[in-house]
Amino acid sequence: MKKTPLLNIALSRVVASLGHGDVLMIVDAGMPVPPGVELIDLAVTHGIPDFVSVLNTVLAEMQVESHIIADEMHEKQPPALIVLNELNAAGLLGKQHLLSHEALKQKSCRARAIVRTGECQPYTNIALVAGVVF
Repeated sequence: MKKTPLLNIALSRVVASLGHGDVLMIVDAGMPVPPGVELIDLAVTHGIPDFVSVLNTVLAEMQVESHIIADEMHEKQPPALIVLNELNAAGLLGKQHLLSHEALKQKSCRARAIVRTGECQPYTNIALVAGVVF
């Protein structure tokens, strides 16, 4: 059995398959998933699992070079933004890039996979760009 916290088979496989520059998105329950992009749907009901729990678990296994969030996240201030700011300050998310929500949705077309959570706070979405550990 794995020692690390990530137990979901599909999510573990995707994280293990990422190369430098690949994008993995973690999104709220309402974010559309473009045709052809792998969806790992973890959503069970409103708020379960929450965005922050999924993000923290992924970060335990994934090397992140940078991340992208929507400008609207700063405007709406969902609760997860506090955690994102803390993770960013700790250097765990690499450089931050901002796009409009519409541009982030367009960026999702090139994601290796999208992880849907049960999060129901608006604009609680992030694109993680894979880094390297060497």
